[in-house]
Amino acid sequence: MIARKLGLFALGTALAAAPAFAKKEKPLQLAPLTAEQKELVTKAMDREKNTVKQIAKHTPVVQTYIQNMRPDAIEYQVPVSDQYIIGRVDFGKTFSNDQYDSKATKKGLLHGSLGYITGLSKAFELSYSATGFMDMMFIDPAGFDFQHYDFTFVRREFIGNIRTSVFDVKPNKKAGAGRFFGRLWVENRDGNIVRFNGTYTSNPNDEDTHYYHFDSWRSNLQEGLWLPSVIYTEESDHSAAAHAKGFKAQTSFWGYSLKLPQGDSENTSVEVEGAQDQSQNSQDVSPLQAQRLFVTQAENNVLDRLVQAGLLAPPSPFDKVLETVTNNIIIGNNLALPSDIHCRVMLTQPLEALAVGNTILLSKGLVDALPNEEDLAAVLSFELAHITLGHHIDTRYAFNDRLLFPDEAAFQRINMNHTDKDNAAAAKRAVDLFNNSVYKDKAGSVGLFFAELQSREKELTALLSPRLGDSLIQPSGVPWLDALGKNQVKLDVADIKQQAALPLGSHLRIDSWDDKVIALNAPAPLITNASDKLPLEITPVYQRLTYYQPQQDAAPAATGQAVAPAPASPDAQQPANAPDAAPAPGAATSPAPAGAPQR
Repeated sequence: MIARKLGLFALGTALAAAPAFAKKEKPLQLAPLTAEQKELVTKAMDREKNTVKQIAKHTPVVQTYIQNMRPDAIEYQVPVSDQYIIGRVDFGKTFSNDQYDSKATKKGLLHGSLGYITGLSKAFELSYSATGFMDMMFIDPAGFDFQHYDFTFVRREFIGNIRTSVFDVKPNKKAGAGRFFGRLWVENRDGNIVRFNGTYTSNPNDEDTHYYHFDSWRSNLQEGLWLPSVIYTEESDHSAAAHAKGFKAQTSFWGYSLKLPQGDSENTSVEVEGAQDQSQNSQDVSPLQAQRLFVTQAENNVLDRLVQAGLLAPPSPFDKVLETVTNNIIIGNNLALPSDIHCRVMLTQPLEALAVGNTILLSKGLVDALPNEEDLAAVLSFELAHITLGHHIDTRYAFNDRLLFPDEAAFQRINMNHTDKDNAAAAKRAVDLFNNSVYKDKAGSVGLFFAELQSREKELTALLSPRLGDSLIQPSGVPWLDALGKNQVKLDVADIKQQAALPLGSHLRIDSWDDKVIALNAPAPLITNASDKLPLEITPVYQRLTYYQPQQDAAPAATGQAVAPAPASPDAQQPANAPDAAPAPGAATSPAPAGAPQR
């Protein structure tokens, strides 16, 4: 069995030992599997060996976001600190996480590679292992068989369109520590394990360490190929006097098939019958046009490099939603721009936005957290203001050799953030752009979103610290767009009619194979109390699984004005569509905990 290295988890109070006089319980008698059930489990064991081999052939991006929680009188529990880890799984000589190094920030929130064992919260004495979270993609890489495990059939269950058989799994007495203990779902057609949740068994002689509980999901990314897509982890400590305290985490996997996209017209040659050479009559390029073309060249180089590094989603239909809102602002202000403005989605969790030439990038985490279209318009106005003010990309990236570095150095080597002076000028310009647009009467909602960010900026430092671009928060802790909707509506966490910010993962999900973002379509949930709102929080994940089908990109119907994304359902972790123009922000992937075994 591959050795597993324990991640540590201590909540201050150890579990009390059972009284010596306690009555010894009789072991539960397990119903034997039928011949059909045993055949399916045997097939699952064989398929699991193949899955482990298939996983080892890829180097996906793995992103883990962790929130430490404390009890709260109104919201039941709230985050008190957080941590963010992103890297690439390396199955070479060792099972490791090659982390994306972070550039230093003014607040000192990110200190490069945090190390694989990182202390996080003195309040709860937690420490997390990046590779520990990745371990939860496996059940048992080398010992998943009848020799080490006992199985009990539970029921048949559909997960999305997939018919599964559910089994409880328990390691036998001689199996040893580090074995999976929990429940798994096996799809009936081919015997692939599509979901498993539980924990890993600890050494009974070690009272201070144990593994975290997790819920691990896989997706059918190619024909016959099920690979890890998202893991949710949760650990808590209850007492009679207070609500639970502990942590929640989500780990997402993507980039199983990373490649550098080629331009639509690259390496193509088209002959037109009867065409005549008009090259002598073509216009020359003016110095200003040459400057703009050079900026565009730098823009394209950076965008391609970010896609290659697994940090930027390739173009997708959801981009049209963002561009529709952007065009609403442009039209409302009668802006004359030398070229079209494009929008793309970064795949990362931290809330940030940036302008790369004439392309505006928003992180998936930011899109997921925005409750309404006017909030999206405000963020886009900020980056559009940078573009109109001439705060363009550094043209040194027009020389492609400057982008020849390992993927893990992308955050350090690509500098897209603006100076405080430029941000202040852009914020002032953004307020004017917003107030001259169709969104001007909805500034109160925007004010609530930024008030929520300001109220959480001390606790959610990792979530609110940009990796590439501009923070939404000034170094002072005040939002850059604080002037929008200020004092129009006061933030009230107890008011269930206020949805200042959505839970993470509310609008988009990631196709783990080709990295495209897909808008989720979930009904707006009924909010019954303040604890249902979950602003900027991690929630459990429930995926609607389907069998693989070759994707066919369909251009969204762009008719008129895009409609605001509706609040998402925390339970399904999928928000509603952005009507009229294109699908709205969608689902989320869920990260997992770091306490799992390491090899």
